Amino acid sequence: MQKTADVGYSIAVLSWDQETYMPEKGAEFRAQQISTLSGVFHKMITDDTLGKWLEELSKDNSLNEKQKKNVELTKETYDKQKKFTTEFVELMSKTVSECFQAWQSAKEKNDFSIYQPKLEKLVELKKQECEILGYKDHPYDAQLNEYEKGATAKDLEKLFVDVRKELVPFVQKIKQAKQVEDSFFYKTYDKDKQWSFGLDLLKQMGYDFDAGRQDRSSHPFTTSFNPLDVRVTTRVSENDISEMIWSCIHEGGHGLYEQGLPAEEYGLPLSEAISLGIHESQSRLWENNVGRSLAYWKKNFPIVQFYFPDQLKDVKAEDFYKAMNKVEPSLIRTSADELTYHFHVMIRFEIEKALFEGTIKVADLPAYWNAKYKEYLGVDVPSDTKGVLQDIHWSHGSFGYFPTYSIGSFYAAQFFDKAKKENPSLTTEIEKGEMKNLLKWLREKVHIHGRFYTASELCEKITGEKLNFAYFMNYAKEKYGEIYEL
Repeated sequence: MQKTADVGYSIAVLSWDQETYMPEKGAEFRAQQISTLSGVFHKMITDDTLGKWLEELSKDNSLNEKQKKNVELTKETYDKQKKFTTEFVELMSKTVSECFQAWQSAKEKNDFSIYQPKLEKLVELKKQECEILGYKDHPYDAQLNEYEKGATAKDLEKLFVDVRKELVPFVQKIKQAKQVEDSFFYKTYDKDKQWSFGLDLLKQMGYDFDAGRQDRSSHPFTTSFNPLDVRVTTRVSENDISEMIWSCIHEGGHGLYEQGLPAEEYGLPLSEAISLGIHESQSRLWENNVGRSLAYWKKNFPIVQFYFPDQLKDVKAEDFYKAMNKVEPSLIRTSADELTYHFHVMIRFEIEKALFEGTIKVADLPAYWNAKYKEYLGVDVPSDTKGVLQDIHWSHGSFGYFPTYSIGSFYAAQFFDKAKKENPSLTTEIEKGEMKNLLKWLREKVHIHGRFYTASELCEKITGEKLNFAYFMNYAKEKYGEIYEL
């Protein structure tokens, strides 16, 4: 399994390079290289000898609890991968690489038609994948299960009913209140100084730069090759300091999770993250519950003011805190406030579900997207780049990923509530920039387990109950009720 992991992480290195440093002309050969290695990986993970060993090991009563879990989860992966031919895996990999290059070009040129044929091919392959994997009620369930084990379109529809019922009217209430001032975010902020400030924030969180690094990419992401080599990327805009801040803290949260996984289990399921929902809970907890709190900026506002004295000379820490929590419908998901953010996710969920049930086609995406943004957020989409082309996910074939952002935010609120109850000094520690106890708590409660528990089991183990949307709503009402004087 470690040898298999070596090949898998080699693919990850090539993919990371593709999104950060690779020259444009290298795209075709890179697609071929990743495709070849994906085929090698698939042959290794579906080797008949491995299957025989797994059968024997699954009957071995001398194994301890962790060993049994590793065998059970590896067998699950083996059985799933056995459903695919090597040819299908190589074709999928090549199509994803080509689709990613087409997306980059289309986004740059603001032209969906460049992307459309490649995306159509990928969606067809993904529909085939659903049939190969199998599903009970809806083809989209097969995609959702890849990121959040056991998640179904039916369950998510229920979750988004809560979002519509409780979050939508709360946002409407905020709309009637006096809006906060945030114009100072959009002055000119030197990119190199922003970069240095971002590194300060990552170090403060406990991100280990001896086991990781930060680079720039068009769409911020985190990748890991093992717990001792975890890479994060950020995006820096000279005219909007908030982009870099939230990218750094968000990806830093992902990075801390990966660095906290047990290195001694390398290659085995117990060295892997549980699910994308739990992964997002880590990034969201740091970004929102910590990074968008007043306590956090009591420590960090003097630091950002030191880097940018002219731009922030007349601004107070509390003004900065209120500005970063401004609630206002917007076009771009990654820079949306933490409340309307879930409307962006809901739109993508509805689009993906419709794509997989065949009620809309790839060619319909721009118009359908624009109509949904008007309906849910009341905004007009001016271009494909700021609309249907804004996210990288579909070009990676990551259908079913988006709902995990909302699930993760709701887990984060529930986990953070528990962390505060178990450590009443947590807010005071954050005010001083002391994050060690919070990171230790997350390491012990979440990171160290790898995939030993399912997301739902872990949530119950930590908080004593299943995922409960009420924690997020209570957090939102308390925080934004105060900011907007509701």
